[in-house]
Amino acid sequence: MNKTPIRTTAALALLSAANAAMAAPDLGQATKQATNWTAITMFALFVLLTLFITKWAAKRTRSASDFYTAGGGISGFQNGLAIAGDFMSAASFLGISASVFANGFDGLIYAIGFLVGWPVLTFLMAERLRNLGRFTFADVAAYRFAQKPVRSFAAAGTLVTVLFYLIAQMVGAGQLIKLLFGLDYYIAVVLVGVLMMVYVLFGGMTATTWVQIIKAVMLLAGATFMAFSVLSLYNFSPSALFAKAVEVHAKGDAIMGPGGFIKDPISGISFGMALMFGTAGLPHILMRFFTVPSAKEARKSVLWATTWIGYFYILVFIIGFGAIVLVGTNAGFKDAAGKLLGGDNMAAVHLAKAVGGDVFLGFISAVAFATILAVVAGLTLSGASAVSHDLYATVIKRGQPAPGSELRVSKITTLCLGVIAVLLGIVFEKQNVAFMVSLAFAIAASANFPVLFMSVLWSKCTTRGATVGGFLGLATAVGLTVLSKSVWVDVFHNKAAIFPYTSPALFSMAVGFFGVWLFSVTDSSPRAAIDKAGFEAQEVRSETGIGAAAASAH
Repeated sequence: MNKTPIRTTAALALLSAANAAMAAPDLGQATKQATNWTAITMFALFVLLTLFITKWAAKRTRSASDFYTAGGGISGFQNGLAIAGDFMSAASFLGISASVFANGFDGLIYAIGFLVGWPVLTFLMAERLRNLGRFTFADVAAYRFAQKPVRSFAAAGTLVTVLFYLIAQMVGAGQLIKLLFGLDYYIAVVLVGVLMMVYVLFGGMTATTWVQIIKAVMLLAGATFMAFSVLSLYNFSPSALFAKAVEVHAKGDAIMGPGGFIKDPISGISFGMALMFGTAGLPHILMRFFTVPSAKEARKSVLWATTWIGYFYILVFIIGFGAIVLVGTNAGFKDAAGKLLGGDNMAAVHLAKAVGGDVFLGFISAVAFATILAVVAGLTLSGASAVSHDLYATVIKRGQPAPGSELRVSKITTLCLGVIAVLLGIVFEKQNVAFMVSLAFAIAASANFPVLFMSVLWSKCTTRGATVGGFLGLATAVGLTVLSKSVWVDVFHNKAAIFPYTSPALFSMAVGFFGVWLFSVTDSSPRAAIDKAGFEAQEVRSETGIGAAAASAH
């Protein structure tokens, strides 16, 4: 592979960052910061490190398998860290800590919901995914079905989920750079989009995985330091920390009980279902199980990922309460109107400065930015693979694409997704990033999860049932999301939401499962008989892995 484009693009990306930084003076707002050269230097060093990893990975990315799944050569421990890195995104680090900062105890619902989804993956999906698939979750869902309709649905479900997830990451990254550099939000979002496209276009899954691993280690170390620094001020007594938070928070005792964020039981159930079952339908997480060499390593991946993620969420809870005490009471972190600089999403970043000064602020800012970039790269990769592998190679070219054409289509899709992500990031600037991710989880739980679950575990599932049920779940989830307060009121500025609940998952997930069941049991077509007859062979392959190695080699 020619090295010149990589160097040129990397140089252009860094040059654009430098020029943007120089252009900051006429963007003066209440949220503009004095230039923090210590933080910016660490930030730039981390970007250079990740670009170096991308250059290294580009030399090893020669085939579609290398680009999508790093050639299946990632170990279970490495993949577990990378999955944890995918999950410890802007939503987890910035969004959950912001939610705890604003609502107290109620913010923990995100961490619990995200975490309890992992047993579903561990016991029901991880091994079967590795044994049945090659590059995408559609390989699994369409294993015994007609390829064209199921893969068309899978690509649609993947792209919609990816786009909602991308919004949250772009908003988090834009606010972070705006706060650190004093840049205009729009320039910050464009910068993130450019760097993300560089990572994916040249490094593929290899670069994305290693950036995730390094970032996960650094984020765990940084969050540990922050949490222990906060606790050390209260003799390592969480009770003393919580008591102080209650004393200084505007909501008082209310922050230690439920009801501050989720207002009614139906919203609570629906929101919890989205977070739990959405985990098993996220395309960029499911894609990671194809990067390991065996089902055993896939199970090991989930074990390690669950360990790191569980530990991280305990830290984030402490960080959120630490921000209430140390950031919420410090006028230096607020603008003239008394609101937090950069919005509540920046609570954890401000806390980093409060406990570790400018050097630690630089470290956390760099890690938070890398967190977002790596997750965005993984999301973009899964979206690109849905178009190039599921639609182009399998549906349009009927499994016989010209040599190199699938990779070319994937890279074109990456550019398109990058542009769309930037535009959506600008539109949804004011949203809490954890909440935006919860909407992506609701869509994944309503569309991808029912089809994946039923196709792998139910012998009577048919092509028609999987396709129609999947599209019904997807349409219901997207429709109710648009009609909810988060879009209908906050984005479209209507007076009241048509759909009154926080998350659509309770309703849209039920529609998805019911659709798969109804349109399967009423299907008497010749294709249905073929689908049902193929279940036994699929079950043997999914449980034993016989034939999986040969399929992965092709």
